[in-house]
Amino acid sequence: MNKKTERSQAKRATKTAVLEVADPSSLTDADWASLNALRRAYEHKGSHDFSAELKKLARDPLRYVRVVGAIFPDMIRESIRDVLADKGITPGDLREIIRKREKPTRLQ
Repeated sequence: MNKKTERSQAKRATKTAVLEVADPSSLTDADWASLNALRRAYEHKGSHDFSAELKKLARDPLRYVRVVGAIFPDMIRESIRDVLADKGITPGDLREIIRKREKPTRLQ
């Protein structure tokens, strides 16, 4: 193998590792399709197309959080905590809000 081929393969391997899925547990088939589109844009088309693909993904906020959260779970968790803290909502407050919104279980 020549040096140019080795560099090209190393560069491609590095790009692929950047978009490695850390937590695929919440991804749907549509999320995987979005993730693969991001990967293709990043690996083959360049930063402009990658940014365009991210903007396209951001049109669906829930899918965006699932896809980006699968790649960068810690970053998404911290971002959500920061936004909630800015609004004065603690994790305990959030648990209470969720508990109140859940349907009560039936008496048996």
